[in-house]
Amino acid sequence: MSGPAHSTWEPAPAARWEDAFLSGNGRHGVMVFGDPNADRVIVNHHTLVRPNGAEHARPPALATELPLLQDRLLAGDVTAAESFTDGRELQWVRPFHPAFGIRLRNQGAEQPDGYRREVDFTTGVVSARCGGRHSEVFVSRADDVIVHRVTGPGLSAEVTLDHQLPGAPHDLAVGHSTVLTPEGALLTLRVRHPGSDRAYTGITLAVVTGGPDGRIGTSLPGIRIENARSLLLLTRVRRHTGELDALAEARELRALLPEGDDDPYASLLARHVALHRPAYLRAGLDLGGDERERALPGSELLRRPKSPALLERLFAAGRYHLLSASGMLPPRLTGLWTGDWNTAWSGAFTTDANLNLQTASAAAAALPEVTEAHAALVHGQVDHWRDNARAIFGTRGVVAPAHTDGESGHIYHFSREYPLHLWTAGADWLLKPLVDHDETQGERDPRTAALLAQVAEFYEDFLTRTDAEGHLVVVPSYSPENRPENASWGTINAAMDLSAARHALRTAAHYHPGTPEADRWRALADRLPPHRINADGALAEWAWPGLEDTYDHRHLSHLYGVWPLDEITPYDTPDLASAAHRALELRGAENDSAHGHLHHALIAARLRDGDRVAHALDQVLGGDFFHASLMSAHYPNRDVYNADAAHTLPAVLIEMLVQSTPDRLVLLPALPPDLPEGRLRGIRTRFGAEVDLTWAPGGVTAILRPTRTLRIELRTSSGDGDGKAQPLDLTAGEDHVLSLGAW
Repeated sequence: MSGPAHSTWEPAPAARWEDAFLSGNGRHGVMVFGDPNADRVIVNHHTLVRPNGAEHARPPALATELPLLQDRLLAGDVTAAESFTDGRELQWVRPFHPAFGIRLRNQGAEQPDGYRREVDFTTGVVSARCGGRHSEVFVSRADDVIVHRVTGPGLSAEVTLDHQLPGAPHDLAVGHSTVLTPEGALLTLRVRHPGSDRAYTGITLAVVTGGPDGRIGTSLPGIRIENARSLLLLTRVRRHTGELDALAEARELRALLPEGDDDPYASLLARHVALHRPAYLRAGLDLGGDERERALPGSELLRRPKSPALLERLFAAGRYHLLSASGMLPPRLTGLWTGDWNTAWSGAFTTDANLNLQTASAAAAALPEVTEAHAALVHGQVDHWRDNARAIFGTRGVVAPAHTDGESGHIYHFSREYPLHLWTAGADWLLKPLVDHDETQGERDPRTAALLAQVAEFYEDFLTRTDAEGHLVVVPSYSPENRPENASWGTINAAMDLSAARHALRTAAHYHPGTPEADRWRALADRLPPHRINADGALAEWAWPGLEDTYDHRHLSHLYGVWPLDEITPYDTPDLASAAHRALELRGAENDSAHGHLHHALIAARLRDGDRVAHALDQVLGGDFFHASLMSAHYPNRDVYNADAAHTLPAVLIEMLVQSTPDRLVLLPALPPDLPEGRLRGIRTRFGAEVDLTWAPGGVTAILRPTRTLRIELRTSSGDGDGKAQPLDLTAGEDHVLSLGAW
């Protein structure tokens, strides 16, 4: 067997931007159509957001009204939170948008007989071949530049930079220039948003290589290449407010090319691959897919939703796209890519579910680059989070927004139906991936420690009300983005808020051992009320008596204690785990959003329900959620380009095979019955070991490579589905091989 392919391919160019193959370095991104006659490469940049009036938006100043709101809610006024507003209209965050398209109109290119376009996940190179014509595009992690090479005999083409992508505003101020310089031909496209000082410039340096006969000339608004063997394009996007020295940018791009006879493309690619390939190859999944199916184009393989080869390819593509979208920032709702200026939900970072779901595999799937990007977003907004806490709640500490454009962390996107300014769990939710990273690495980031202390300070000031039994009360409280059946959205004691407060306070204490603050924070956590089990035997979404559950909803915020927290587990809290499982059984899919199905699967995996994991996967794989690019959609039938499914799927596949805590390893907790054999390699655990897992009907083998010396608890699948605990002693630097019986 050759094993799963680390690539995908198609036999025809992309007709839609959604099907274009993707490459990125976490800052720049490209969408490559691969048409040999009129190729298009859409250029994206993480910082490009369109002014929409939110540039100076601030959180509502409501702190003085908070005590009255709390009084009214505690007195039974179930609609009191609807008036907790400053009266503003709903303001969306600034929308993410594409930069421009690089267009190559080739003369004399063959028709696409024998055509093949491909993206190599190990290198990030998107290529298209047709006869003697070959095009290759990648985005360099080493040099932060888009590299595009076209080769072929007698190459003649026109190259332009074109901002006129779908949805582009008609009133943009646009300027083109083309200059022939000693460094090569320089194309610039300057775009300024109307009524704003925000602008960006695309710079492309074109160099004819591979022989003395090729020529470059101007052909406004672009350039014309004649009789060349090879054309090399180097492109960057610069966002700015003042003037940009384009000639200096050209010299900087030219300096990336080697002197002498060295192949410039090969040199650029080698520097990039040295960073990209090791990251991508750290982990992998082999499900014993059929070799004939492994060889299929992605669009054809997607028509076989039960194929293990499809899961293999989506696991590989998901890690590739997640890595490619993460750098200066983590992935947006669309990852790092869009071909349309009118992105759904502003192409924002939606932090009350989607962002954490997309990055859920980062720690376990050995992608610290993703967690570092997540941390960059979080730590870059801390000052704004403090503003939110003071303005809305009158407290110290921090409160995170549910939507952000990547720059502003202020809370201003809220309405009656989406009172997102009431969500206080966000800081803990967003810090949980950073805590997981620290546990995996065995080191505590001082920035995470400092921010956890600020979260704890918020709860010290905010948790001042108590119930009749002396428990602290979270009021107001909000469970994204749901409401009780018999009350408005802003309520009391949402399960997510209780779990977040407990976790934040105890984790902050853990990061600050031996301090008076740690003692106070633990004591405060102990005063929070327990979760409530409702009349249906399910863990209630609101622990406050009298609030009735609304089951048909895409979000599963109330089961935060199951995933990603370890507050509720089948091993430590079996009664709560049973109630959580009942809540999962009762949960509807509402509008069939991809994130809802895969969030369901992650929770089911923690609860050891392999059948429910399989059902959730079936909904996504059989629902036509994936484009030919293997990027996904938000809804079935490829409706609304969205990265949730593509980026979250690897996390689901890992969670059903390997789970870990700082002192526990669980093997095959929720393996679907139709995946009888396979191998998962390179998984990192939160107790500091790398795990390779192989399973087949005859037995299971796990190889552990620990970096710490410690004793953990091992749990594995057994016939009755209730894995028994076994102690396991690990020694740093010594491989430990587990050979287990049939599962």
